[in-house]
Amino acid sequence: MIRSLEEVLAMRRLRLVCPLIALAAGGCQSMASRAPGVPRPGVSVEATEAWRRIASARETAALDGLAARWSQALAASRAAGLSRRIAAEGALLIPGTGLARAAPAPGSYRCRFVRLGGRRWAGSAPGFCYVGVEAGQLSLATELRGLRLGGYLWDAKGGNRLVFLGAAVPAGAKTAPAYGDDSAADSAGLLERTGEFRYRLAVPEPAPGAGLTIVELVAAPRS
Repeated sequence: MIRSLEEVLAMRRLRLVCPLIALAAGGCQSMASRAPGVPRPGVSVEATEAWRRIASARETAALDGLAARWSQALAASRAAGLSRRIAAEGALLIPGTGLARAAPAPGSYRCRFVRLGGRRWAGSAPGFCYVGVEAGQLSLATELRGLRLGGYLWDAKGGNRLVFLGAAVPAGAKTAPAYGDDSAADSAGLLERTGEFRYRLAVPEPAPGAGLTIVELVAAPRS
């Protein structure tokens, strides 16, 4: 049968429209459709935390192994007969009790420290710490007998902790050297919020397998 011109044109338009419908809705049966529910392959690249690009291998390993170090130090202190002392400190010495929003408000803090892992109870007299802001970054200085540190706080993965990278203040000096200037003086720790205007800084000792120091910080009342 000879088709009219209108029928021929209509058939051609159908051939052109069919692939377009297939792309939009999988309409034409002659075109293979992609199996539903199969995700496309992709690569997820996780950005490296800024503090890891600055910290030495020694401090990085110490912070990554802090949980194990903390448990070992508590066990050693309890084995030395210090369980009552540990219990009296409440949640301060218990790992894994940090709260959200770890960044402390700038200002002065009353602080003290306790050292775990030794055969005797070691703690400091009360002193002061200070949180400042320099170029938009938080800084931290501790003024305690036996623990004078200065450095900066960096965001850590998860947002519930901050990483402290700093150095010990040399005897007779007023400020600490920059982190990395003297590896023997370098220090690192993890800062967590433990309550309203209360924080703690856990600083592992430089020697592998040694104990750690917990600094308690409580916001000082404004006069």
